[in-house]
Amino acid sequence: QAAGAAIIRYEDTALLSVVAVSKKPVQANFFPLMVMYQEKMYAAGKIPGGFLKREGRPSDNETLTCRLIDRPLRPLFPDGFRNEVQVINQVMSSNQDCSPEMTAMIGSSLVLGISQIPFAGPIAGVNVGRVNGELILNPTMEEAELSDIELMIAGTKDAVNMVESSAKIVSESDMLDAIMFGHEWIKKLCAFQETIIAELGKEKKEFEYAVVPEAFFAEVSAQVKDEMVQAVRIEEKSAREDAIAAITDAIVAKYETDNEGMDKDDLKKLLSDVGVVCHDIVRDELRRLISEDKVRPDGRGLAELRQLHSKIDLFERTHGSAMFTRGQTQALALTTLGSLSEHKIIDGIAEKELKTFMLHYNFPPYSVGETGRYMGAGRREIGHGMLGERALKQVMPSEEEFPYTVRIVSEILESNGSSSQATICAGSLSMMAAGVPIKAPVAGIAMGLIKEGDFYSILTDIQGMEDHNGDMDFKVAGTKDGITALQMDIKIDGISREIMHEALEQARIARLQILDNMNAVIEMGRKEVSKHAPKVRLLTIDPDKIRDVIGPGGKQITKIIEQCNDVKIDIE
Repeated sequence: QAAGAAIIRYEDTALLSVVAVSKKPVQANFFPLMVMYQEKMYAAGKIPGGFLKREGRPSDNETLTCRLIDRPLRPLFPDGFRNEVQVINQVMSSNQDCSPEMTAMIGSSLVLGISQIPFAGPIAGVNVGRVNGELILNPTMEEAELSDIELMIAGTKDAVNMVESSAKIVSESDMLDAIMFGHEWIKKLCAFQETIIAELGKEKKEFEYAVVPEAFFAEVSAQVKDEMVQAVRIEEKSAREDAIAAITDAIVAKYETDNEGMDKDDLKKLLSDVGVVCHDIVRDELRRLISEDKVRPDGRGLAELRQLHSKIDLFERTHGSAMFTRGQTQALALTTLGSLSEHKIIDGIAEKELKTFMLHYNFPPYSVGETGRYMGAGRREIGHGMLGERALKQVMPSEEEFPYTVRIVSEILESNGSSSQATICAGSLSMMAAGVPIKAPVAGIAMGLIKEGDFYSILTDIQGMEDHNGDMDFKVAGTKDGITALQMDIKIDGISREIMHEALEQARIARLQILDNMNAVIEMGRKEVSKHAPKVRLLTIDPDKIRDVIGPGGKQITKIIEQCNDVKIDIE
């Protein structure tokens, strides 16, 4: 009874993908797509822990995989499509050497392809690694441990439209080669799906699209366009947003007054269309400014960074603190050091993992001048936090060099685009201030794209308005010598190798400028940790004597801990 369903097998990994669509469109100015990825413990032959013995809230990996699949799918639905679409992926059998995540990517594409839902696919995704200089498709867990590139890439047969990567300081050209290597395999996987869609696919159904009639668009535009164009050119974000909102509210109020006797639902649709016209005028003027005048709304050139400011040691009792500001985006990062026993245990369908490095990202509503609900971390916070964690993990010292569990918390104090990259800069500074001997400072920058036909403009350090109305969000983090993390989202069908090459080079130049600003404050990790941080001492003993230290029932080690103040003892 679903719109489309398939069992996808990748050796002994098996996954059920299902898609459902609502019968009527919803009244919304966005496409209501929901992608789910669920790892049930039976897939790995495990029984869930805890009192209830059933799966609870989604794990971080499940949440990140949902985002990973959503990003390449979303741009391929038609403009104005407003029916709710739910794509559910459920892991039935798991072999971690045969990625359930990439299997879910293909399953999601395939069920949309065989359904009646309009979708300009298929898409496919692959993992790419590199061991001893050789690129590897879908590396096993053992190969991934040896790899200096961890790359997840998705796209259509024509172009790449999603990249998620971390790397051990590799060059831009090497990363680009890995992306192109992955795309060659994506083409084959798309061709494989096309044969199935040709055989089993249903004829696409006619859906109602939320498109504003041309005559009505012209009518509203004639009344507000001149004012709106002037508002877009206001350089300061808050003043610009207030001016745009005032113009929009005024024209919506006028149409509401002029159509008081209209049916309630019809009036709601009419006023929604007025808002869409105002939004589109802003979008079109922004894109025209950048494409034709080569000027951005805040007056910067296309490759120009906003003003930078770095600061460390803001608080006395924290183990490390730093604040990084880029224009109207500001991240405060706090680093805490703990014993190795304070690691995070990840117990899912993969093998149990112990994490001794964590980065958590918080985005409160006040950072964009709004009120809102304060709840646990959502998909956005988890995704941005993981991107920052991947970028900084590549420069972390080994446990033998620095036997601590390290946790960074990024508090976004103000945001006008690229807060995840500000988090990377602030996190790097705060770790160095805390005395973590990282291999090199890391900085991040977000690149944008405005593409009109064959002409395109690449933007350095995009702000929120350019991200929302642009065609690409391309985040690049790294040291002075190479890339440590990469994330790319595309709103158009895809981009070419040439555009990616140019964006990576422009990002490298910007990254070096940011690193210069950070290095003026602190260049390397301090030799000593804070006086408020725990001090770690390592003592090696004869393994045969371990039981004497622990004692019967743990009595001896408990006695030692009780006799000493504020001490933890871990035995490995």
